[in-house]
Formats: sequence, C-alpha cells, structure tokens
Amino acid sequence: MNFKVKNDTFLRALLRQPTDYTPLWMMRQAGRFLPEYRATRRKAGSFMGLCKNTDLATEVTLQPVERFPLDAAILFSDILTVPDAMGLGLYFAEGEGPKFERPLETEADIKALHVPDIGKDLKYVTDAVSQIRKSLDGRIPLIGFSGSPWTLSCYMVEGGGSDDYAKVKTLLYKEPKLMHHILDVTAQAVTAYLNAQIEAGAQAVMIFDSWGGALSHAAFHEFSLAYTQRIIAGLTKEKDGVRIPCIVFTKGGGLWIESIADSGCDAVGLDWTMDIGVARQKVGHKVALQGNLDPAVLFATPDIIHNEVEKVLNSYGYGSGHVFNLGHGISQHTDPDNVAALVQAVRELSKKYH
Repeated sequence: MNFKVKNDTFLRALLRQPTDYTPLWMMRQAGRFLPEYRATRRKAGSFMGLCKNTDLATEVTLQPVERFPLDAAILFSDILTVPDAMGLGLYFAEGEGPKFERPLETEADIKALHVPDIGKDLKYVTDAVSQIRKSLDGRIPLIGFSGSPWTLSCYMVEGGGSDDYAKVKTLLYKEPKLMHHILDVTAQAVTAYLNAQIEAGAQAVMIFDSWGGALSHAAFHEFSLAYTQRIIAGLTKEKDGVRIPCIVFTKGGGLWIESIADSGCDAVGLDWTMDIGVARQKVGHKVALQGNLDPAVLFATPDIIHNEVEKVLNSYGYGSGHVFNLGHGISQHTDPDNVAALVQAVRELSKKYH
C-alpha cells in the first residue's frame, strides 16, 4: 500500500502544519447531487446495497474526486452501519429515511446490546476502505468515519430519525444507568470500528455527533462528549509511522467548542452558525478547525459563492490549521457547477492567507 500521499495538504492542515492553500472537502461529497452517483445507486438497487458492495462503494467514493480537485476522499458508508451490526435491523423506508426493525425499547433489549464482531459484521466497510485506498493510489488522503455514541443511540432508541428526541431523552433523564449502558457498549463498538478502518487504510477519522446539539449543557458533557473523549483516547494514533488525525463534528456544538477542543481530537468541525474567527480565538492554539460555509450558499450564483468563501477565509485569517468545508452535508439539490465554483474559489482565494 502506498504510504506517501502526493497531496497531503489536508493532513498537514489538520495537524496545523504550514500549507500553500486551504484544503477543501465536503461532507456528503459522494452523494445525490452528482448524476453519476444517482446512476450507480440505481445499479445497486438500494442504499445499503450500495454500502455493502465493495466495488460500487469504491466507485461512488471516487466520483467527486474525479470531478473536482478536492483534497480528501471520504469513505462512502453510513453512520448506522454500527447499530445494524449490533442486530437492530437497519432498513430505509421510501421517502422516510433510516429505520430500525428492532429498536431498543425495553430494559432487556438494552442489556442484550453487545459490541459486534467488526471483522465479520462490518467487513464490507473495511473491505471498501482497503479498496478505495488502493484505488486512490496516494493521490489524496482517505477519511474514515463513524457516528458518535450519543447520535447512534438516538437512532437506536427512537427507531429512526426524530424531531423531539422524546424517547431517548426520557430514557436519559428517567433511567440514566440504562442510557449509560447503551453509550458504553456503543463507544466500545465505535472505537473498534474506527481502528479497523485505520488498519484497513483510513488516513484520518471523523466522529459525527450530528445530534449533540439537541442536548442541554450538562447532558451534552455527560452523555455525548464524555463518550467521544473515550473513543479518541482509544484510537490508533499512528500507522506506518504516520499520524492519523481525528476530527470531531457536533452539529449545534458551537456553544461547547472549548470543551470539544479539549477532548483530545486534532480538529473540530463547525456548523455554519458559528463564526470561524471567534472559534479560532477560543481554541486555535489547540486544534485545527474545519468548516463552515452554509450549504445553502451553493444555491446562489458563482459570484455570491466567491464572496461567501472570502468571508469564511477572511474570518479564519492567516496561517494554517483550517480545512474548508460546509457547515453540514451538501444538499442533494445542489448544482454540481456551483460546487466547481466553490472549489475554484477556495483554491484561488485561500493562497494569500498562507
């Protein structure tokens, strides 16, 4: 396997080392906004069919990096592969998003929860990581990822997505011991899962705490961040003599940026609600920052995209330690030409800050 990366700008930025420009990748860059993705998805027959087919998962991971000069590829998969491997029976209802056949409804369900056999139950993910890494042939780095224990637990208890988190929050406040049991088992699973991805070839890993922002200040620290921290402490930090950086993204987590920066991660992902310059003042000496253009900017014109990119770059200011990204996943309704305008704007405008 090729250990040298021809373009390692992304990895250097995560470690706050000097770069010639600000590197860029986009959350959900391998996805429905690309016509070639939609064609492959049809070929796969279903979303999980796509995730579980090594060749097709490789194909869709590479599609955005073939089309745009991005600085990193991210494994094509889903955060819910872990609860699925734990036996909850993931399926996708047409137009409704992910659902579980066997959500955690009783104390017995919760007590029966166990760490899956990653090498067996999630082999399709690590196989994809190995094949993608090989196919990239050292062009750019590959990012592996997982959901955070709190975010995965929300889905596992609610049985799918939720607007109010009523079930999971009821459990959290009424039966905190049971909630901690779910989080503990899930944290063990996520640590093993991310380390398996690193072993298979992931050169950086990201933890998506998509629902962290739904918690109160105290609950976030106890039920989300504490478990993210535990995972980070258990991660493989180096492979083949090369550092493996870790990014933590909490949607709605701007309020807790100092705490997140103290978790042991190398970079903190920001959603679009926080000014990246303010974030840098608070934590810039500790971690790199990733973000944080509002994905809706990509519905505007190239001129406006150019101006909004300049605002983010200017707010971050001079020096390294910034990975440009969106403040959340790219919308499926985005025009690929506007993504091309974004990539060009970041590449051109960021040079003067380095």
